[in-house]
Amino acid sequence: MSQFDVTVIGSGPGGYVAAIRAAQLGFKTAIIEKYPTLGGTCLNVGCIPSKALLDSSEHFEKAKHEFADYGIIINEPKVDLAKMIERKNGVVEQTTKGINFLMDKNKITVFEGVGSFESATQIKVTKNDGSSEIIESKYTIIATGSKPSSLPFITLDKERVITSTEALNLKEVPKHLVVIGGGVIGLELGSVYLRLGSQVTVVEFMDKIISGMDGALSKELQKVLRKQGMKFELSTAVSAVERNGDSVKVTAKNKKGEEVHFEGDYVLVSVGRRPYTDGLGLEKAGVELDERGRVKTNDHLQTNVSNIYAIGDVVKGAMLAHKAEEEGTLVAEILAGQKPHINYNLIPGVVYTWPEVAGVGKTEEQLKEEGVAYKVGSFPMRALGRSRASGDTDGFVKIIADEKTDEILGFHMIGARAADLVAEGVIAMEFRASAEDIARSSHAHPTYAEAVKEAALDATGKRTIHM
Repeated sequence: MSQFDVTVIGSGPGGYVAAIRAAQLGFKTAIIEKYPTLGGTCLNVGCIPSKALLDSSEHFEKAKHEFADYGIIINEPKVDLAKMIERKNGVVEQTTKGINFLMDKNKITVFEGVGSFESATQIKVTKNDGSSEIIESKYTIIATGSKPSSLPFITLDKERVITSTEALNLKEVPKHLVVIGGGVIGLELGSVYLRLGSQVTVVEFMDKIISGMDGALSKELQKVLRKQGMKFELSTAVSAVERNGDSVKVTAKNKKGEEVHFEGDYVLVSVGRRPYTDGLGLEKAGVELDERGRVKTNDHLQTNVSNIYAIGDVVKGAMLAHKAEEEGTLVAEILAGQKPHINYNLIPGVVYTWPEVAGVGKTEEQLKEEGVAYKVGSFPMRALGRSRASGDTDGFVKIIADEKTDEILGFHMIGARAADLVAEGVIAMEFRASAEDIARSSHAHPTYAEAVKEAALDATGKRTIHM
């Protein structure tokens, strides 16, 4: 029987990072993955492939609608969806092979098969051919991630009624894509097909899209996407989804209580994700789940079984790849006797539409609810020279600071490269910087980052220079 110090079940961003960090710290490490490629949802059917399609569709959008404004005259561009999918698959293959290289480099043993507990210290690996072997591990880290959720009355046929996984591999551009759910995944994939020529209608139960982010970002993103052609039906509860041949009808009730119908050739069900613990055999190890099917852990991500830990989408908290990575590192370092920490308030959230949306820290709505006295500084991207030069003038930066101490409490942005620029807010808040600290830090000109400095100036006494 093979024996290991640390075994990780699941090779997504949380799992493979946990394995690498454990190996770096001197643990004999194994990782178990049931699929033939490493990388989990994020690398195979999530973060990476969706960004590849977002970039392809954005290039097409610019070629079709914007190149002439830049003095670039081309023939009418056409969509080759098969080529876009092929390119996306190439990006995924290259990225997942990179994880294989990292496993070899760090001398991590990789088992392909389904990992399930036989006891708290023994794990059975069942391979695709039905054969199995048992390994022994002093510590185990559960990193099995999540799967797309649905609604009880929806039958996902994965042909016309689809999840994000199938949306990454369509054979045609939908004529009318109905998206159920106005969260990150639905808006990103809706944007892909909107740019490629689909009519896109988003049906959302809440009264706003990206409801977990700052309200100002939600309003601005909806305004921008509506300008791009996306349609929104908010405060609308879906009650039925019925397929008839190549047509799918969605029945719902709007905020007035009226029954409404939406008909498309594809329906994307994007109502969140659920923790994936199927087949883990947690009962044999004695590991407990909470009321939402997540693995129960303490503040150190330790389960009720002392040598078993859990990270990422399978535990409480935001279902984000970078959150899982931080947790994987934290557990490995705890096992090595170190004292790491994660400030969950400073895990940024990003929406990869165009413009991008990003935020970290407290939203204005949260601060109002908590009764915290705050001040707000903001700066529109349209007032920025770099934005005018690139034509990316939608959006703004919003910085929320404590009214008395000036400490930055929230950093929220919609605009070009917001996904990258939010790191400035994360670093500032990690060091408990004030708005004044950012305002007095030199930002290169001309850059999108200057909007951050200007918003900080606005938060410290309405001192903006360029507005």
